[in-house]
Amino acid sequence: MSDPTNPDVPDFENRDPNSPGFWNERFGQHFTPWDQAGVPEAFKTFVAARQTQNVLIPGCGSAYEARYLAERGWPVRAIDFAAGAVVAARAQLGAHAGLVEEADFFAYEPPFSTDWVYERAFLCALPKDRWENYADRMAALLKPGALLAGFFFIGSTPKGPPFGIERGELDALLSPHFELIEDREVSGSLPVFAGRERWMTWRRF
Repeated sequence: MSDPTNPDVPDFENRDPNSPGFWNERFGQHFTPWDQAGVPEAFKTFVAARQTQNVLIPGCGSAYEARYLAERGWPVRAIDFAAGAVVAARAQLGAHAGLVEEADFFAYEPPFSTDWVYERAFLCALPKDRWENYADRMAALLKPGALLAGFFFIGSTPKGPPFGIERGELDALLSPHFELIEDREVSGSLPVFAGRERWMTWRRF
């Protein structure tokens, strides 16, 4: 099914973002408007200000950030439930390809105690009915003092992905388990996220 409002969008059969097939189709047709093709500056700034930590990257896509961390000696695991994403990530990680796993975030057990979960277009890839599952799993994975930090796509959307979340909804979702310790604007967003992204750091309590 094509999108008559946007002739640049390829024909896709799978319309369910809860299915790995949805994402495999898009990687297979090289339609990845969420792909930064590099490491965002806000991520580099955050990393530069911290000591080495154990990092989990769910919904990693091409996993540029995983390579950036691995090259600096940070323990990292990047996971995605779509085989197409895992293939893309392993191709660009090269010698670090073994750090990428095909796995379901909601059942995955990292090989370390996670200090930081990096949020990058993962929450906004999930339909609203999965948001509570997201918050619960993040709370279960992160011990007190550990961080959920990255880019959050703010403001509701009529459809998705990306599925935008209102700021009040995000606060209500995470505040039972996390305190917000950083919230700032970012620059250089991709068109699909432009004007809607904020870098947020949430600390588990």
